[in-house]
Amino acid sequence: MSYVLGITGGIASGKSTVVNVFRSAGFPIVDGDVVAREVVEPGTPGLFALVEAFGEMIITPKGTLNRRKLGNLIFRDEEERKKLNRTLEPFIRNEIDRQIEVARKSNSLVIADIPLLYEGHYENKMDAIAVVYIDQDTQLRRLMVRNQLSEMEAMNRINSQMPLNEKKHLADVIFDNSGTLEETADQVIKWLKKQAFIE
Repeated sequence: MSYVLGITGGIASGKSTVVNVFRSAGFPIVDGDVVAREVVEPGTPGLFALVEAFGEMIITPKGTLNRRKLGNLIFRDEEERKKLNRTLEPFIRNEIDRQIEVARKSNSLVIADIPLLYEGHYENKMDAIAVVYIDQDTQLRRLMVRNQLSEMEAMNRINSQMPLNEKKHLADVIFDNSGTLEETADQVIKWLKKQAFIE
């Protein structure tokens, strides 16, 4: 029986850094962001559902999703954002579930990289949940540098998510990403050895 570790964090907390250590160690990654893009590819039921919800104007002449137009709609209006989430959530959830089940058949450990894991209530699909944690000052500083945002813009993005401290208290495993990349990677390797996934 294989083990499914859900990994989540906050914006700019370094979740990708941790996921890449697992990837380098040879474990399969089910990536929630990739799935969210795949379910709205041209010709998919997800894209048809979006057109039904938001109209033809969100489609480019080539038949692909016009992300900018959709983004302009949803970022200005909380109700439209909720409608987007309601529309796509079943497609994303089904595909994540499918990919986890496929990966479980031939791997001892499967990593489910889901940014909104708690917000989307994916907990019951996981054997354990790891949170990639940094304190808010570090998160704010990294986000401002990474995305070239003002302090206010960065705080707005941080505040739009469930606080990292809350996620930390719910987690089974905490990877502290406040230090160097090597220190973070070392925590992941130690966890893998402790759980006997690697020697």
